[in-house]
Amino acid sequence: MISLLTGEVAYKSIDHIIVDVGGVGYRLHIPLSTYYALPDGGTVRLHVHTHVREDAILLFGFFDDDEKAMFLLLITISGIGPKLALNILSHIPTAALRTALAEGDAKRLATLPGIGKKTAERLILELREKIVRTAGAPPGPAPTGGGKGENAPMEDILSALTNLGYKEGLARKVLETLEIPPGAGLEEILKGALKVLAK
Repeated sequence: MISLLTGEVAYKSIDHIIVDVGGVGYRLHIPLSTYYALPDGGTVRLHVHTHVREDAILLFGFFDDDEKAMFLLLITISGIGPKLALNILSHIPTAALRTALAEGDAKRLATLPGIGKKTAERLILELREKIVRTAGAPPGPAPTGGGKGENAPMEDILSALTNLGYKEGLARKVLETLEIPPGAGLEEILKGALKVLAK
């Protein structure tokens, strides 16, 4: 079973990457967060989940082990396969997903593609205790007012940015100067920070 790959980026797209390891190309399905974190070329190191089916062996790659761990938790839920789990991670940062699960926010989870109300409730029922137990106390709520980044749940968003591969000092500086619209949630703030960091 392949659990870690280090090699050269031979090809990169929004849903998969091909890593050249000693002349052998490995095709790995990836979430958008990993896509944004990876370089277009050069050497990369990916955490890998090997999924074996009767008709295929699929590889799923992640930029960091925390994202892989969340992926493995998701696929333990009945009705959520690897591709749906990958889709979930492509539409919500790991930190925000952990917050939604810990706080029992079924409404937020139900907005994710492929996740209806019943599936959202099942996710919370089966994963909430695991998330709270591994993280300690549940993360704080999203901000409700506008202003600068100091009003945001800094540690959650900072953690998400560092998990995406950005240096902590740079990410913190961006968050401190970021304009946050009234009522902005974790995901919106993260997207705003990513736009600034991508410049």
